Amino acid sequence: MALEQPRRTFLAKVTVAGSAAVLGGAVVATAGERSERGGRSVVGGSPNPAFSRAVIFDRLVYLSGVVGVKPGTLELAGPTFALQCRQAMENLKASVEAAGSRMADILKCTCFLSEASDFATFNTIYTGYFPSDPPARSTVVVKELVVPGAKLEIDCVACLA
Repeated sequence: MALEQPRRTFLAKVTVAGSAAVLGGAVVATAGERSERGGRSVVGGSPNPAFSRAVIFDRLVYLSGVVGVKPGTLELAGPTFALQCRQAMENLKASVEAAGSRMADILKCTCFLSEASDFATFNTIYTGYFPSDPPARSTVVVKELVVPGAKLEIDCVACLA
């Protein structure tokens, strides 16, 4: 019971600081720019003020999830999994590069598919972006994604070269 009060105090501070950092970073930084706060750098260009495109901390780049939308729009690249997958991979590459890293420096990807039947197509397209020494990866099938009609989402962690 004696530890409960410090835990509550700590969580209150983390919640307030986290909200300010997410909203501040996404609004302050634009595409290609970074805002610095407390040893971390926020990469601009997020299409939504609720999250940052990427956050860099201690030479690690944490990239937000990307879906297969055409750059600068909220329009999906097409109705098929293959079209959306190729676009999502291009969007991932653009985010990695905007953060100052490269696809070859991605350490871990987490991939969400809305249909298990798309797994083989996903592997074919994905391996084209990682022809050798691919990153660690988790792939899960989910009921649906937040973006209506989206068939996959990919996030990752990379390092700065």
